[in-house]
Amino acid sequence: MKLTFADQVIAFHLTLKPDVTLPDGVEWIIPFEQPATLKSFTQFFKKYYADTQKRIFLFGINPGRFGAGITGVPFTDPIRLMDPCGIKNDYQKRQELSSVFIYELIEKLGGVEKFYSQFYITSLCPLGFIKEGKNYNYYDDKILQERVKSFIIQNIETQIEFGAYKEIGFSLGKGKNYTYLKKLNDQYQFFKQVYPLPHPRWVMQYRLKRKEEFLDEMASQLNNCLSTYSAIDPNEK
Repeated sequence: MKLTFADQVIAFHLTLKPDVTLPDGVEWIIPFEQPATLKSFTQFFKKYYADTQKRIFLFGINPGRFGAGITGVPFTDPIRLMDPCGIKNDYQKRQELSSVFIYELIEKLGGVEKFYSQFYITSLCPLGFIKEGKNYNYYDDKILQERVKSFIIQNIETQIEFGAYKEIGFSLGKGKNYTYLKKLNDQYQFFKQVYPLPHPRWVMQYRLKRKEEFLDEMASQLNNCLSTYSAIDPNEK
């Protein structure tokens, strides 16, 4: 019996125990060690990914403290996990800016059920980092970036086998995240092409007045991609 997309996602994340020595002062965020996080993460994926459909992949940077670092679900804070995702939780209902943007985008693309049946959001590095009590990105430190490189490559290679359309992958972030993904893709050919989208937090923090413009642009790009690539082999859906 073929494993569902959810089965594979859950099994993969539960085995994430990287053998990587982090630079001084940098610590891992490993949310799945917390029973509440494991519960909400599992409920979410069993609700929205209990099938064998292919999906278009979007890669963020790495989980942060107040989104996936709490809920286990990429770009999903406790508020959005409850509504619109319908996963009850007892987390402190603290808002995370990237999550706000992503769920406005999801609404433009038809809502959570439609979106998650067509797209899969993950991160280049599936575990996050903290330094001096603040979120830290894999590319913020050249030593860290080099030490987690093999971990990132393995992460991409493993996850795309869950059921990715390999014609295109998206980077959430047009700067360093896209540059890094494109460099890896040029070498390893995960996808035929990778394409950058604005990072949600960048929009919310620096371009808030243009938020609707970015939402419309991204929704249009993803819809166009969906109509092009998801029809390649309908029998595989």
